[in-house]
Amino acid sequence: MDGIESVAILCGGRGTRLQERTHAIPKALVEIGGKPTLWHVMRIYAAQGFRRFLLLTGYLGEMIEQSVAATDWPEPVEIECLDTGLDTPTGGRIALARDRLAGGSFCATYADGVADIDLGALVSSHRRHGGLATMTVVRPFSQWGVAVLDDRDRVEAFEEKPRLDHWVNGGFFCFEPGALDYMDETSVLEQGPLGELAADGQLHAFRHPGFWDCMDTYKDAVTLNDLWDGGRAPWAVWERNVAASGAR
Repeated sequence: MDGIESVAILCGGRGTRLQERTHAIPKALVEIGGKPTLWHVMRIYAAQGFRRFLLLTGYLGEMIEQSVAATDWPEPVEIECLDTGLDTPTGGRIALARDRLAGGSFCATYADGVADIDLGALVSSHRRHGGLATMTVVRPFSQWGVAVLDDRDRVEAFEEKPRLDHWVNGGFFCFEPGALDYMDETSVLEQGPLGELAADGQLHAFRHPGFWDCMDTYKDAVTLNDLWDGGRAPWAVWERNVAASGAR
C-alpha cells in the first residue's frame, strides 16, 4: 500500500498476564473466536491491501511458524518468520530485522492489539508530515468506574468505566528506514527509540478515535471473545469489505 514494503509484527511475547491461556502457547496464538489473535491482526492489514508480513518471533516461535503455514489465508499474503530471540526487547526485535526492513517505508505493530483502524488514513498521515515515524494513539476506556466530585468533595455521581482523557500508544506504526538508526538489539521500543524520535521532532501521532483493545489479561480475552461470539467485533474490517462488495 502506497509504497509500504512490509508489515513487521512483534510476536515474541510470553503473555505472562495470560497464564490461563499461554502456559503452552505463545501470546500471539491466544484465540479470539477460534482464531489466533495474530490472525485477526494480520487480517486487519490484509483486508486493507497489505501483502508482505514479517513476523518477529521469540517465545515458542516455531508454533507461530507452523500456525501461519497451516492457515488458508483469504488474501494473497507473503509471510516470513524471523526468530529474534527469546528475551529480546521490542525495539531490539525490529533492529534485528534491519536487513529486511531498511529498503523502504514499513509498518509495525503488536500481535495482540486489534482496532477498526483506517490504515490508508494512517499511511496518508505519515506521508504528509514527512517525519521518520508515526504512532497510532488511542483513548482506551478505564478499567474502573469513577466518582464525580464537586469542589467541596461531595460525590455528585458515578461514571461507569469512562474513556480516558489521555492518548496512549496503540501500536499500528509507520516507520521510515531512518528510524532504524534509533534502535539496537537492546532497545525497548516504547522507551528509548520512541522517546528519542520524539525529542528530535521525528515522531508524529495518528489519532484513532474508534475501537481499540489488546489481548493483555484474561479479562481482555473474555471481552474480545464475547464481542466476536456476539457478532459485534468492530475490528473485523474484512467483514465490512465483503458486505460492501456484495452490496454492489
